[in-house]
Amino acid sequence: MFRVRSSRLVFASLFAVPLVSAATAQEPPTADSAVGQDIEVIEVTGERRSVTGLSPKNNPVDGVFGGDKVLADIPRSVTPISSQLLEAAAINDLHDISKVAPNTYSAAGFGAPSLPTIRGQLGEIFQLGMRRQGGNNGLGIPLSFNSVAQVDVVRGVAPVILGSTQRTGGFVNLQPKQAQLQETDNIVQLSAGRWQQYRAQVDMNQVLDNGKQALRASVEVVREDSFYDYAGYDSDNIYLAWRWLPDASSELNLHAEFYDVDWTDNAGLNRPTQDLIDHGWYVQGQGVQPNGSTVPGAFAVVSPTGQVKIPRSQVYTDPLDINNAQTYLLFGDYQRDLGDGWEFTQTAYFQHLEREEIAQNSFVEIIDGATTFETRSTWQREWAPGQVSWFGGNLRYNDVLGFSQFTTEADLPVDLTGPLSNRRIPLTAAQKARLVELRPDVWVSPGTQYDIDGDGAGDFNLSDTTDSTSYQLGVFVQHEQPLSVDWLLQVGLRADWYDVTARDPIAPAGVTPAEDSHSEWLYGAQASLSYSLNPDSTFYLSTNYTESTSNSMAGGTVLGADQQINPLNFATENEAVELGYKYAPANSPWYLDAAVFEQTRSLRNRDGSNSGIKNRGFESQLFYTQDALWLSLGYTYLDARYDESASFQDSRQVYDAFDNSRPDIVQGTGVGAPNFAFFPASSARAQGQPDHTAAMALGYQLSEAWEVGGQLSYSGDYKLDYLNKVRIREQHTLNLFAQFLLNNDRTRIRLDVFNVTDQDNWSPVFEGGYFGSTLVFPELPRHFEVTLTQRF
Repeated sequence: MFRVRSSRLVFASLFAVPLVSAATAQEPPTADSAVGQDIEVIEVTGERRSVTGLSPKNNPVDGVFGGDKVLADIPRSVTPISSQLLEAAAINDLHDISKVAPNTYSAAGFGAPSLPTIRGQLGEIFQLGMRRQGGNNGLGIPLSFNSVAQVDVVRGVAPVILGSTQRTGGFVNLQPKQAQLQETDNIVQLSAGRWQQYRAQVDMNQVLDNGKQALRASVEVVREDSFYDYAGYDSDNIYLAWRWLPDASSELNLHAEFYDVDWTDNAGLNRPTQDLIDHGWYVQGQGVQPNGSTVPGAFAVVSPTGQVKIPRSQVYTDPLDINNAQTYLLFGDYQRDLGDGWEFTQTAYFQHLEREEIAQNSFVEIIDGATTFETRSTWQREWAPGQVSWFGGNLRYNDVLGFSQFTTEADLPVDLTGPLSNRRIPLTAAQKARLVELRPDVWVSPGTQYDIDGDGAGDFNLSDTTDSTSYQLGVFVQHEQPLSVDWLLQVGLRADWYDVTARDPIAPAGVTPAEDSHSEWLYGAQASLSYSLNPDSTFYLSTNYTESTSNSMAGGTVLGADQQINPLNFATENEAVELGYKYAPANSPWYLDAAVFEQTRSLRNRDGSNSGIKNRGFESQLFYTQDALWLSLGYTYLDARYDESASFQDSRQVYDAFDNSRPDIVQGTGVGAPNFAFFPASSARAQGQPDHTAAMALGYQLSEAWEVGGQLSYSGDYKLDYLNKVRIREQHTLNLFAQFLLNNDRTRIRLDVFNVTDQDNWSPVFEGGYFGSTLVFPELPRHFEVTLTQRF
């Protein structure tokens, strides 16, 4: 027997934070909500377990677009991924969301994705509608799903309620697990996979006051070796949730999370020639600098000594590298129904992050402390049925102390088939003179440029070192107005006052540390018009505009070489227009949507400059869930081009790294690499992004005891580097699973086999294409995972 429950909860209590006095709000149920009051119970009997929770149309999106909205009522391209679908499709990290969410194809992110890629560009991570700290252009800390109940994937810029962001391709909103107010299952899950990969999770719920108060705890431990040389992943995550309904009109949710992770910065394989992509042939020979040194450095040239089939596990890693992070988060919301059509929500979020990476190739990124606090007050007023307004304000504080050094890296000169010493870059006295010693033998860039010797030229290398503090104070209003029975208009406006001060935290001896401040108004607007052709079909046209910031690690702001904050970091205008159709018939297993879009945005380059990108495309998703079968289909066409903007690459082309002494192996140019190439403004296609992607996922319950299924992904042929000298060919990945259910579905044993056909697939290492001529990531070969889930 299966039981489907629906209820409408009203909330109350006080969640005291800045910007608010006692106020009100209401939270409709989410996929993870516990049963509250006024319960409507529908009994459904049958031999097979329900698959309705797998369809996005059955999982509301909470708070992102105002109130609790179902997919059919949102005039945007969105994919809510429920906890049931996360498990069914084996979605364990941000790369995996592409299995069911169109237009989310992503680069490898140096082996550990910290941010989503949406519509060919980096997006943000929100949690409970509050923006989390992210990586530095995608290089950040991995994300644990231990605290997550639902992942809402939203394509396009953030709506006005969420505010100005740094990245604008789209975002994922993590809806956290909630404590259940009535008795529910506790869960223990254990998994083991190839290469000694182990994961354990215990998820416990305790009702403190039936129907009113509960506590939930989830603990996850991961210990993973790796297919890749000198790589691994170890993490511990502890999550707590407390829920309290003190009366009939209010609710308080508090959440706490601690995450400690050690992982490997995996640069994949260097020297991505077309022969490496197509046949696995790697050109040997250590590069030589113009001064004769074989230590990797700028403008080094390789005289090829041979060509071998390189093992795909023999990647650019080092056993002496250090890479770890710790972060803790406190967040929650208070909601109250004031009556007479008024509701109130107060949300608050606090995060502290520390990170340390010291690599043998001279790369350093140390965050000695990044602290973020944000709180938002939202009032909702229903003037008449369907006529609703949301308005409010938020305060965001971000403080970052970080040290960085990436100016002496050199990847192409390294011969990965030689000794480990080939990969290591001990700094010379001349290089150290252009840096500052943070602690014994750890050298970083100062926070800005200084002319010590008075010759009119700067004497230091610059990276992303900063000590910056920013305040963002925003106000917003959003309104929905029915124009007739079939037409609905939605408009929204927002203004944010952004104030930042940046200081040099490690200025060279003998100078006055530089400091600068900058203030700017950032504006946003949105409008959409929806037309209901019939109760099942809706067309919509939406347009969104936002002004975003261009930041460095952990959202900090750096000083430029002129010791000033660059005002262009606050002039990044982003526009998106989307025309879409949604088919969501009630009492039907089908859901379908499709959208065409045009979106402009700004890409932060490695040197701190910005390039404009214009994306056009089409995206569509279809879901079918009924009885024993669930099915997901997605397709994307993406035309991403530079918007008459410049582009940068580590090297102009991979063949610059080689001379032409062995044309039988590789025809080189002898220019030397890395050579820090600049390409003038153009409308060329952006590198590292396929034009076409498609994905299918499905599951079928053969009987009460057995379920089988799988997932197939496809990406079209695309250029890896700006000049189109090397291409990643068409590729696909097939994953299969079988699941055995027993003890009335309280025990599950699942076998996943990934990359069943053992494809030699590739992906870009880094977002934005900077390393397209230098590095490429070999994806995993065939591997498996066995998972035991026990409910009690």
